[in-house]
Amino acid sequence: MKILVTGAAGQLGQETVLLLKSEGNQVSAIDRNELDFFFPEKVSEGIARERADWVINCAAYTQVDRAEQELEAAFLVNRDSALAVAQGVASYGGRMLQISTDFIFDGSQSTPYEEEARANPLSVYGQSKWEGENAVLQAMPGAVILRTAWVYGEYGNNFVKTMLRLAAEREELRVVDDQVGTPSWTYDIARAIKTLITSDASGTYHFSNEGVASWYDFSTEIIDIARKLGYPLKTTRVKPIPCCDYPTPAARPSYSVLSKRKIRGLLGYDVPHWRKSLKSMLVEGIRRPAN
Repeated sequence: MKILVTGAAGQLGQETVLLLKSEGNQVSAIDRNELDFFFPEKVSEGIARERADWVINCAAYTQVDRAEQELEAAFLVNRDSALAVAQGVASYGGRMLQISTDFIFDGSQSTPYEEEARANPLSVYGQSKWEGENAVLQAMPGAVILRTAWVYGEYGNNFVKTMLRLAAEREELRVVDDQVGTPSWTYDIARAIKTLITSDASGTYHFSNEGVASWYDFSTEIIDIARKLGYPLKTTRVKPIPCCDYPTPAARPSYSVLSKRKIRGLLGYDVPHWRKSLKSMLVEGIRRPAN
């Protein structure tokens, strides 16, 4: 199978390329040096030129707080260029999978969000991703939308790496404990992507690891596992704080747990708990230093 992965220099893009190549697929990896998503008018042509069986669109503007000031940039990448990808794929009859986010929800629920739940983004980033989903489905009704949350992995910048860096520098960390979701390892997300495309799926799906955590829970587990694995850490205390003590330009959903009921029917294996996947990622980080 010929597969094109956009945003291939990002944390999920790199993981997806590696996994799909290991399965024997012909994979083309494109980052912004080859196809700049700030110029949607060029994206459609570039995608159509590749004529891949599947295009996995991992490219995104992910600077959540900066997006509050850089509205045009966020919508150019997350909506307009997502549409351009869909138009390019539709022009030759290929298939497309668009990566989206829990940030399309407002967090007012107290039970896991199903795919059909009402979207109500709280931030520019969330709104741009929601409009991107709709744009893709308008151009390609048979496309796959895969929403995920709290993404981390060996590649790129993410919460796990930030916590490890800060824990090596500071004796005490203060971490928000009233925002709840599910940490999701890029390797596990990439496996879900593989399943969706090999199943010839269509429609909207949610995927994250199993379990629920606050950012405080996540950070304490990162530090506990890393210390046991021999990471050089200075932190001895992690203090839980409310999000009002750590104000950010963009509002975040207080509850963004995603239901995996729909995708479980396709996976054919048990989704790992987030604690198990976190340990696997940190062990792999020792074996192979992250980029």
